Amino acid sequence: MSILTSEFKPAALIRSPHTQTMVPALLRRPSLDSPSFNSLDTSDGDILLYRLHRHGNRRLAIISHGLEGSFDSSYVRGMSKALIESGWDVLSWNMRGCGDMPNRLVTWYHSGKTDDLKRIVEAACAMNYDEIALIGFSVGGNITLKYLGEEAHNVPGTISSAVVISVPMDLAGSADTLAKPRNAVYMQYLLRPLRRRMREKALRFPSHFDISGLSRISTFHEFDRRFTAPFHGFSSVEKYWHSSSSLRYLGTISVPTLAISALDDPFLSPSCFPHEVACNHPYLHLETPQHGGHVGFWDSLNLETTWAERRAIGFALQHSNVT
Repeated sequence: MSILTSEFKPAALIRSPHTQTMVPALLRRPSLDSPSFNSLDTSDGDILLYRLHRHGNRRLAIISHGLEGSFDSSYVRGMSKALIESGWDVLSWNMRGCGDMPNRLVTWYHSGKTDDLKRIVEAACAMNYDEIALIGFSVGGNITLKYLGEEAHNVPGTISSAVVISVPMDLAGSADTLAKPRNAVYMQYLLRPLRRRMREKALRFPSHFDISGLSRISTFHEFDRRFTAPFHGFSSVEKYWHSSSSLRYLGTISVPTLAISALDDPFLSPSCFPHEVACNHPYLHLETPQHGGHVGFWDSLNLETTWAERRAIGFALQHSNVT
């Protein structure tokens, strides 16, 4: 049985899913030691940036951020700090074009683009760690799950576990949920940097981008149909969402994996909670607290650490072979 009963209990004053979601994004800025900044070239001529906190530990955690995030996002910094304090080295990376530096190509990242995570994993394996844990947030979690499923027979043996948090495993269902009027504030928050990205792309590649009416786009249905799907080789937005949703790949995962998603997450549809798949899965463990919002999970008014960070580290250590 891989459906886990969660012990998460939100702090009384921040029980609301909206407070859980917004408080860390607005108020949290964890301090970190100085990392090394590195880059990797991709096979198609693009570049990936990553940040490495190396302290001589035998374990490494690779953190993948969410939509339009970066290795400087508060939740990535928070998880990085908690891991470092628990004896892990940490590699956090920017998906193509995220962070302060634009990527080189007309295309960018998308919610199912696993080849870049594969490139990061290959680079990490060359660093000669005894084991590696994968951690992904939201879209980064979707990419992590999809990578583990589609590469099931090729995942390096060094990868000992994975933890994903607040994952839109069904991209179409999540897009429908976010398009509801009650979630308009989140939809606009997510679209703002995507619009900015398209304006930047149009300046550098004017012959490729028509951004007329960009400011009137109000849902992922519109944005992904007009930009994400066609620019990344999908014949329709429906095919993009279908082929990029990790829900299709869960059955073949063969690495111990913990998926944490709150039932009150305003970003997720019921289809993002694969109870039937996890119920008899030997490797996928699904934990669905009643509360927690999206990438929230605050069990204290102390913003130093979250329950999800502690839970992720506990799961990774549970499946660790390093003493």
